[in-house]
Amino acid sequence: MPNLRLLTWNINSVRLRMPLLTRLVQELEPDVVCLQETKCPDELFPHEPLAALGYAHRAVRGMKGYNGTAILSRLPFAPRQDDPDWCAKGDCRHVGVDLDVPGGLELHDFYVPAGGDIADREANPKFAHKLDFVAEATAWNAARGPAKRAVMVGDLNIAPLECDVWSHRQLLDVVSHTPVEVAALTAWQQAGAWHDAIRHFVPPPEKVYTWWSYRARDWEASDRGRRLDHVWVSQDLAGSLRRHHIHKAARGWTQASDHVPVLVELAL
Repeated sequence: MPNLRLLTWNINSVRLRMPLLTRLVQELEPDVVCLQETKCPDELFPHEPLAALGYAHRAVRGMKGYNGTAILSRLPFAPRQDDPDWCAKGDCRHVGVDLDVPGGLELHDFYVPAGGDIADREANPKFAHKLDFVAEATAWNAARGPAKRAVMVGDLNIAPLECDVWSHRQLLDVVSHTPVEVAALTAWQQAGAWHDAIRHFVPPPEKVYTWWSYRARDWEASDRGRRLDHVWVSQDLAGSLRRHHIHKAARGWTQASDHVPVLVELAL
């Protein structure tokens, strides 16, 4: 088969941004689209327009108003039924499938809790939830052993490297780049022996961002970004990575998400 084009995007409401998703598909032509923060209960998910775009296979896990993940695919897959309900909250932050490609491919789409504004477990239950979520995912990965023929994508809401943020010094106590979060995400990555696909192509110390705050008066001019969106591949797929693309232009679209789409291409 030709290279697999896999895209991840925190869309920040799939129904609101369906026109942008349509534009994105037309511009980048991904084979598989992984969405986070769909903010849509399953019964209202826009299946028909997505089928019309060529995504005959869809796995959705959504709820009203917030959270939600979805995998849209032009290739057949089997939904994964036995993956955990993280922190026993039923809050639709993960969906997984087994893609029907030569050799098979396990695909996981995650939306890690943002964690609120206060980087203190005791003072901020949202931050505690974030750390607990990542700890559970790490233990799950550790119990399964190194990932094989697998890809993990999503909005992980942590920028782990100094060059993943516009200012390491100024963001050290800001949720998403605090040392405790960085250590937690690094442990998760190591537990599955995951290979960072974006840094495969753009090694440190070069800056890479996938998110720019809505609070910025001019996000492009200030360029105070963070790399919150990630693509990890198992070590056996590292040699199959062919290219990546961060669709920064999407941040400037009308009614844009504050995250931009990230595409990785694999030769399977």
